[in-house]
Amino acid sequence: MHNNATHGILLSVVAPAHNEADNLPDLVAATAKALGHLDCAWEIIIVDDGSTDQTPLVLAGLLSQYPMLRVLRLRQRSGQTAALDAGLRAARGTFIATMDADMQNDPAEIPRMLELLKTGDWDMVNGWRKERHDPWIRLVSTRIANAVRNWLTNEKIHDSACGLKVFRAECTRRIFLFNGMHRFMPTLFRIAGFKVIEVPVRHHPRHAGKAKYGVWNRVFRAFYDTLAVRWISSRWLRYEAIELTRSNTEVKARCSKD
Repeated sequence: MHNNATHGILLSVVAPAHNEADNLPDLVAATAKALGHLDCAWEIIIVDDGSTDQTPLVLAGLLSQYPMLRVLRLRQRSGQTAALDAGLRAARGTFIATMDADMQNDPAEIPRMLELLKTGDWDMVNGWRKERHDPWIRLVSTRIANAVRNWLTNEKIHDSACGLKVFRAECTRRIFLFNGMHRFMPTLFRIAGFKVIEVPVRHHPRHAGKAKYGVWNRVFRAFYDTLAVRWISSRWLRYEAIELTRSNTEVKARCSKD
């Protein structure tokens, strides 16, 4: 992934959306309100993942109201990971925030998470929906999926699949996303050598639209996707190198593969 931070934009907010026509006006308005006081330039990128409802028309109307809004549309439905990847590649900010378009994530959390990144101590701040407002079957399947992920990847993240994340744009240059890998971004960033912290964030009930992902996505897919991440971790290139100069009298370079 390649990000261009030369536009003077500090923060890009990326939100994949599929058939979220009823939620998008509130999402953009809430994001504009949450970020309006920031003393910097920012943008929000909505990626329409081949919606079949009124999403395209709603987004066209929002474009005329919000100058900071950008809209990408996938020609056909390609999945949440593909939509997210498209948004990350288009993002121009030094920092990137991601969130779901269903209004269950709260954009008001983004400034607080951004401040943690600005300290320089962390490269990613991952949201943790500590108190979730979802149907019980969704809660159970998510907990099972998180447990499987952590067990197989030696991870301690409580909520890897939380859509609300803020991270340095440079992090995306070290990873590639495959189908389903958006649920593993904290682990992928950590494997790539970046520092990840998890913070509790507010979570709201869904008021409009329907959830796009069920038990199959959260349990069974989580298992074989986790096996892929486990393999990636075992094969990741880890090394350090220095360039020699004419004044060097001794070569000090090391390569580590563990």
